[in-house]
Amino acid sequence: MVNIIIWTVAVITVLGLVLALVLYLVAEKFKVVEDPRIDEVEKAMPGANCGGCGFAGCRAFAEAAVKAPDLDNNYCPVGGNDVMARVAAILGYEVKAKAPQVAVVRCNGTCQNRPKTNDYDGVASCKVKAALYSGDTGCSYGCLGCGDCAAACQFGALSMDLETGLPVVDEAKCTACGACVKACPKHIIELRNKGPRGMREFVSCVNHDKGPVAKKACAAACIGCGICFKTCIHGAIVFENNLAYIDYAKCKLCRECEAVCPTGAIHGVNFPKPLDKDAVKARIAERKKKAAEAAAEVKPVETKEA
Repeated sequence: MVNIIIWTVAVITVLGLVLALVLYLVAEKFKVVEDPRIDEVEKAMPGANCGGCGFAGCRAFAEAAVKAPDLDNNYCPVGGNDVMARVAAILGYEVKAKAPQVAVVRCNGTCQNRPKTNDYDGVASCKVKAALYSGDTGCSYGCLGCGDCAAACQFGALSMDLETGLPVVDEAKCTACGACVKACPKHIIELRNKGPRGMREFVSCVNHDKGPVAKKACAAACIGCGICFKTCIHGAIVFENNLAYIDYAKCKLCRECEAVCPTGAIHGVNFPKPLDKDAVKARIAERKKKAAEAAAEVKPVETKEA
């Protein structure tokens, strides 16, 4: 009996040692060695885990940054250039500074400009509302007013204005993470460069309907007249599918487009002085006059037949 017990213990011991050796060899063969720089990069991140960089969180961003050959396609909007400079120092890369951005609400369909045509009595969610129908106003493109964007913002940078029914962006708190952009089913929120001293021009409308239809639905809609497109001498305005769009990279902040817009769909923000439309229009008229005079002075050269 004693021999049986001894042999049992011996066999189990040997078997345990063999299995332990096998597990060790397998673990050594298939072990994953993690780059220690991943932890360093993660510590340098703001820790918001907002997904604004395009990854699930700061850890996933750190892993991608370490594996990437450069940082051209990796950027943390929350940390900005300061954080990216620290990441670049850890990885030994060079990083180009990017212009700071801010969320912009491209809808001016306030309760006054865009009156309701029906009452919605369902779940207070823009996503649900958009899935059910086009909205409770005549504009099927504008803000639905349920505040999904404000709920998605982790930094308290968005709030709903009860008077206008539109979201309001607090520029001081906005990190340009893009969460509100993803949350809006109508795609009325856009990330744009803040501009010099925060000044910028943008078309506060996304309505692609033709002029009369758009104007009937909202008094402040872009009606696709093209006046701004013809006025801009910097090539900053793109006109497509009945809607104007201002390219912030080309815009010189002259405010001429804002002055000539017949519906007020173009907005200028953070300018030190209010827009003097009459003065701007006079400047445009004077420029056109000089251009016409210069064209008149150029006479076609007449050729005589020999």
